[in-house]
Amino acid sequence: MINLLKKITFISILALVVSCGGGGDDPDIPVVENPEAAVLVSPLKNTECNQGNIISDEESNVEFEWNASENTDNYVLILKNLESNKTTENSTSNTYITLTLTRGVAYSWKVVSKASGTTKTATSEIWKLYNAGLPVENYAPFPAGVVSPPMGGLTNSIVSLEWDGGDVDNDIESYDVYLSVDNPPTSLLKNTTSTKIEDVALNADEVYYWKVITHDKHGNSSESQVFDFRTQ
Repeated sequence: MINLLKKITFISILALVVSCGGGGDDPDIPVVENPEAAVLVSPLKNTECNQGNIISDEESNVEFEWNASENTDNYVLILKNLESNKTTENSTSNTYITLTLTRGVAYSWKVVSKASGTTKTATSEIWKLYNAGLPVENYAPFPAGVVSPPMGGLTNSIVSLEWDGGDVDNDIESYDVYLSVDNPPTSLLKNTTSTKIEDVALNADEVYYWKVITHDKHGNSSESQVFDFRTQ
């Protein structure tokens, strides 16, 4: 009888342990949605920015603004001085930020959307602006930006070169495109009114460098940075 009672007690305890031990599903892990790209608002694309608060003859404060993007906790505004090619990153949880810019200099800017719990990000368009300085009759064009091939990219030996151009006065006349294996490139590939040169035949397995000089109708010009890519 004692042995029987021991067996019953053991089975009861075992049943209790199993029933309390869980075995149910784990609680749901919340899904983090990827952030979406912000839509830029101000300063307007490819224009002269003259609404800034002038600090001195050399600097002014300029407010940047964009629309809120879905699934976003914070933003990083990436600002590039197109004269020095210096880039700065500026974080904020707001949809606006005020930065101190050098007057009389062209800049580009974009906004990267980020969210907690994911490494995925989303990037807005890239806009350019000319931060107003002392009055001038006509502005130089914005330095051209690379579109294709991407900077440091790998491409076929038959390549198409593409870039973007812009000008506050909207009076771009032509582009001089230089391409060679030398850095900086010194060989003029073509003078063109287009922003693309197609089907350029190059040697395989070679690093090429190229740049674009933009001319306007008033004799002003700007020079892009040197871009590079490798053929396969």
